[in-house]
Amino acid sequence: MATEVGHHAIGTLQSHSYLSNLNHSQNLRSGSLRLATKDFISSNNGLSMGRSSHFGWRNCFVIRSSASHSQTSVVDPVLSPSRSNSGDTPKKSNEAALILIRHGESLWNEKNLFTGCVDVPLSQKGIDEAIEAGKKISNIPVDVIFTSALIRAQMTAMLAMTQHRRKKVPVVLHDESEQAKAWSQVFSEDTKKQSIPVTTAWQLNERMYGELQGLNKQETADRYGKEQVHEWRRSYDIPPPNGESLEMCAERAVAYFRDRIEPKLLSGKNVMIAAHGNSLRSIIMYLDKLTSQEVISLELSTGIPMLYIFKEGRFIRRGSPTGPTESGVYAYTKHLALYRQKLDEMFQ
Repeated sequence: MATEVGHHAIGTLQSHSYLSNLNHSQNLRSGSLRLATKDFISSNNGLSMGRSSHFGWRNCFVIRSSASHSQTSVVDPVLSPSRSNSGDTPKKSNEAALILIRHGESLWNEKNLFTGCVDVPLSQKGIDEAIEAGKKISNIPVDVIFTSALIRAQMTAMLAMTQHRRKKVPVVLHDESEQAKAWSQVFSEDTKKQSIPVTTAWQLNERMYGELQGLNKQETADRYGKEQVHEWRRSYDIPPPNGESLEMCAERAVAYFRDRIEPKLLSGKNVMIAAHGNSLRSIIMYLDKLTSQEVISLELSTGIPMLYIFKEGRFIRRGSPTGPTESGVYAYTKHLALYRQKLDEMFQ
């Protein structure tokens, strides 16, 4: 069954028990939380999830983020669930958030060129998409960030975090040499607490398109035929000339996710990944247990974040925004709702 990822809300909420329990125990302010089942149904924007058994929708409720955000600096920061854990040692944690964002439109996307691993920046539209993506995740905790080694993914992560209500500063880690480590060291503990470490990794790069890189997509289709180009672009195990197949891209991206990113989630860290269509498709294939046939039908829109919850050793997809003009609608857990409540209290 083809799985599509777009601008639409996910699924239908099946239970509202968390909301009543939370209102009783936390005495939340009126209007801070509200059920959005009606919003989901009336929007007529469904998302075909595929493999629906992986997405549990019981005991969840929805928070709609405000489009406007306070510019007040965070002096007494909200404690995220992983705050007390400085390392990656496994600990007892209810859940951790995982945010995936495909970079915004690049200048070569705008020109309809095959980009692959060529390092080009975002277009103006891509910059706007990254900022809008940041607004959609402004109420979700982020402890660590991973990006590819390519500038368009890094720009997306940085621009997105300018919109986060915590106002923590993303700081790129440099470990390419001992000198780089020493020269980029931060000596203030207070500053460290208001920073988010950013790790860049070539393993999260876009699929290498080989001899197609830099070619116009329409001209290439005219030269080699639409069927051949479609096979290069959308098959699982057939690479373009001297390039990578999706299977080859998945080998490096998933291995890196399992070795470097999953341990962060296991320790309770909330993680954001800004990367590319094919490296993220590979990771989603792993998270959602998709087959090679299902993943080739998976489409990711630029600048649209996906939210997963990592809980009890499994990944549960929690949502995607209902549309590009919405500030964000997610199926929130109790844990994320409490985080949002603390943010609201800070900016009263």
